[in-house]
Amino acid sequence: MDFDTKTYKDLWKEGQSKLTPPNREALYNTSEKSTFAYISARDRWPVILTGAIDDLFRTLNDVTDEEKKGEGKHIVEQLAALKYELQHDRKLTLLPEDGESDIAGYNQELEARGPLNWFNAPWLYAECYLYRRVNTLFTLTNHWKTYDIFARQKMSTFKSSRPAVLELAAKYKELSRELEQGTSSQGKTPEEVEEAEKLLFMEMCEICLWGNATDLSLLTSLTYEDIQKLQGAEARKAAEANIVVNELPAAFDVLKEARKSKKNQERRVDIVLDNAGFELFVDLILAGYLLSANLATTVVLHPKSIPWFVSDVLPIDFMDLISAISDPQAFFTAPDDKNDPKANGTPPEPLTHKEIDELQFLFRQWSKFHEDGKLILRPNRFWTAGGSFWRLPHEAPALYEDLKESELVLFKGDLNYRKLTGDAHWDPTTPFTTAIGPLGRPDSGVRILAFRTCKADVVVGLPAGEDKRLRQTENGGGDSGSRKWAWSGKWAVVSFSDGKA
Repeated sequence: MDFDTKTYKDLWKEGQSKLTPPNREALYNTSEKSTFAYISARDRWPVILTGAIDDLFRTLNDVTDEEKKGEGKHIVEQLAALKYELQHDRKLTLLPEDGESDIAGYNQELEARGPLNWFNAPWLYAECYLYRRVNTLFTLTNHWKTYDIFARQKMSTFKSSRPAVLELAAKYKELSRELEQGTSSQGKTPEEVEEAEKLLFMEMCEICLWGNATDLSLLTSLTYEDIQKLQGAEARKAAEANIVVNELPAAFDVLKEARKSKKNQERRVDIVLDNAGFELFVDLILAGYLLSANLATTVVLHPKSIPWFVSDVLPIDFMDLISAISDPQAFFTAPDDKNDPKANGTPPEPLTHKEIDELQFLFRQWSKFHEDGKLILRPNRFWTAGGSFWRLPHEAPALYEDLKESELVLFKGDLNYRKLTGDAHWDPTTPFTTAIGPLGRPDSGVRILAFRTCKADVVVGLPAGEDKRLRQTENGGGDSGSRKWAWSGKWAVVSFSDGKA
């Protein structure tokens, strides 16, 4: 993203079509007391920084190299200083150069927006800036450049998701055999086969949707028992009514049509990933299903390039998860880290032979897909830039052109939804295609499906009166002026835009 400063500032001020929704007042701001932006800046971010400090302390206990230990201690001091700066509402400062091209974009936008304080800044930019600034504390060292302060948390939470992992592994192995043998279509008319396939697609996508309920950046008050209640078949069934916008049928139709019209051609589905751990597990379940059902010939996964929003997927998280299920007995029955404050000291029950076999089936299938070039990892720095995806055609034209090659681009999670819609104060009845700007045009060339459990104020595509109804539900915000119903992850939207229309 090397672009001329003057050009960038001019484009930013002109705003509209290339960079961001209409004006700076339209963006959610950390100063707005009725919004989740305000709560994030004051309550969540300091907790996340404290967790980062604690993680480094635990790692430093085992470091013997004096130079590395000294650098680690200095990072701890810098994290503590950043937390103080945040809690005392200091000004955001320019990011130090660390050799990566995205620093220029962050700093040019900070200068263009004028002085920003932590408690009076566009929420989307300030939150991205926070994680990018934390990352520079590591990239500017000799021994900690690739260290992920959230890695320990990701795998610990995946381990705690054992009941749901085992349930889905068993279900998926059975499903894969049915798809391979064609037994699910026996004795059915073509219409019945298509309807059954559509229902299966819907169910697999809904499993993938609710996997987002384990966003670690929001787990500042949930116990592992609470996490497990958010997962599993019964929870998914009960949550079906909570998908307030559901455009999955349109996505199924385009994949079905592509399979018919491009029978011997590549048919690609892209997934812009969100969280690691259990959510990545269900993303891979969905990817495996799409390939096995021949709804795609290739699935491209887009992880982040740097530790991001606590639990977002890095390429190494994919390898860590694959490694865990290659030897599931060792992973799921390993003693808890004695330094983990959540450790309870109770040895886990051993896995059964059947459970091990079902998890290793996944390992073998996913590894084979990866080896055959059907399951591809493709990170890009654009995914951790500080602005909205309205900027994609202008700031990352090569990535934009690449996404046009896909039959469907699935954007996972709340942050990707916020970036698609510019994190702006849209009327909730605004069409999704309007709110995503240039990407929502029928000739954008990119067909988008957004999976999102709502954890922020911005929401679009609702029927008239639905936002008011949801505000009147328990903890929905009522007449307070807050859209609290959209903060907890209880409600979800699945929105579709056909840029190939």
